[in-house]
Parts: sequence; structure tokens; C-alpha cells
Amino acid sequence: MMMRAVVKGIGHYLPERIVENAEFEATLDTNDEWIRSRSGIERRHFAGEGETTSTMATAAAKKALAMAGLEADDIDAVIVATSTADLTFPSAATMVQAQLGMKSGFAFDIQAVCAGFIFALSNANALILSGQARRVLVIGAETFSRIMDWTDRSTCVLFGDGAGALVLEADEGNGTSDDRGILSTDLNSDGTHRDLLYVDGGSSTGTTGYLRMQGNQVFRHAVEKLSKTATTAMETAGISSEDVDWIVPHQANIRIIQGTAKKLGLSMDKVVVTVQDHGNTSAASIPLALSVGVERGQIKPGDLVVTEAIGGGLAWGAVVLRW
Repeated sequence: MMMRAVVKGIGHYLPERIVENAEFEATLDTNDEWIRSRSGIERRHFAGEGETTSTMATAAAKKALAMAGLEADDIDAVIVATSTADLTFPSAATMVQAQLGMKSGFAFDIQAVCAGFIFALSNANALILSGQARRVLVIGAETFSRIMDWTDRSTCVLFGDGAGALVLEADEGNGTSDDRGILSTDLNSDGTHRDLLYVDGGSSTGTTGYLRMQGNQVFRHAVEKLSKTATTAMETAGISSEDVDWIVPHQANIRIIQGTAKKLGLSMDKVVVTVQDHGNTSAASIPLALSVGVERGQIKPGDLVVTEAIGGGLAWGAVVLRW
């Protein structure tokens, strides 16, 4: 027998305000066709007044808990993957803990930008396998609309806001790839690529700053690194691409998603795609896509899922799990 971290519930939250590509035409030298052809994005959601990363994270968490049939106090730990926490400190996770009314347990944030949810899942898995926690609430949540330079058409049209959450619970498996739960993880980073994707603010500047990106360079790294980390994770889990039911990639750009699927030898019929409706929601992207995939009836119990992401750092990784 072997302990596994099994998904027991999932949920997501999207702000009410939907921003179609055409909205940007009034203020930027861009149009719907330009944005769609380069990114696959058609619309995105922006947080409203009074909405923050922690409030959206809490809303998604409540849905995941409801699906799992659990109360907040059944949870041992809360991990929030985000680059846009409400404040520099305390962590968004402790705010979620308070908003959920959790009276015990512990909470912390993970910051690996768009790869944040992969890093959070991996850490949650480690907490469960080590016996430090039995149930972990893993959340990705972002309000990237608040760190955009609205004069930079190459970045501000790409990002959106939202949150996704899932509950992981310790369960016994047989130690084979037929087990439910997380079967393998693979994490990587390379700090020499800092200037490809960053926010030009923080304690060194005394400002919040804006997102800056060298899109072509990020694209060049993305397909190669994503396909490699997914392949490594699959090898570790003892599976091949033929065994995979669904790929749930970070939803940044349809061309990256298509390029990675092709390199892995997988049909786009096996890829959950939400980028057209959400844009790039950074650390919220994968849990949002997982939750929508379940809602659509694509991802079903027993399905083998591979999920991968790359973000600023550069940081990238993959997780293989059986739903």
C-alpha cells in the first residue's frame, strides 16, 4: 500500500465583468482579430470593486469544499498560489483561512507566477505524503488586471482575473499508475531568465510596478520546457502519452498549447482549452481549467490527467494525477 493525495472536490470563481477584445480598440492600437490570431483569447474577466485575490480564492474554495462534502475545519492546510496577493503581507492564504472561518491548521502562499499552481500541488502532495497534513486546500487566484500597463498592447490584452481551488485528501493506493491521486510531480526553475517576464516593482523600488514581458522569448522557451517537464513527469509515473486522457495546460496562448500537445504526440481533442474565455489568469489558470473541464463533463473519475505550466522566474513544472 502507498499513500496518495487524491482530489476530493474542485470549484472556481470568475468575476462578473467580462471584457471582450473589442473593448481594447478604444484605447489601444489593436483589434479583436489581432488578439485572437496571436493568442487565441476572445475575452477575459476583470475583478470588480471590492473583489480581491483572497475574496475570489475564498469563493472558489467554498465550491471545492461543497463538492468534497467537507467543512472548513476539516482542512489542515491552505496553500494559495498567487503573484497578486491583496497585500505584500500577510499571505492571501491566511486571509482565505479567516474568510472560511477556519479555527485551526496553517496557511501560506506560493509564488511561482504562472507555474504557481503546479508548485502548490507538489507542495500539498509532499505535506500529505509526509503525514504533516491529511487534507489540503490548494488554490490558484490572481487579479492581474491590477498590475497591467494599459498602454502596452503586447501584455494588457492577454491577462485576466479569477480563481480555482481543489481539495486534496490522503488516501491509500496500491503504488501503481492505476491509483487515484497525484502520481508524480516535476518542478524546475532557471533564475537567469528573470528579464523575460517580471513585474518592475517591489521592495527594491517602493512601487507595485507593472508586468513586463518579452513575449517572443517566453514563447521560445515555453513549448520546449513544457513538453520536457510533462514527459519527465509521465516517465516518473510510469505512463506514456497513449495512456493520457486529458492534458490540462496553463492557459497562456493557444499556439503554445497546440505546440506542446504536438510535441507530446497528443491530439487537441485530449486538451482542455479555456484560454478563449479566461485569457491568461496565471496561477489560477490550471485550477480554473480543471474545474471547467469537470463542469463540462470532460474530466471524469478515473481519468489520467497531465497538467503543466511555465511562468516568470523562469519556473516550470508538471503534475500527473488520476482524477
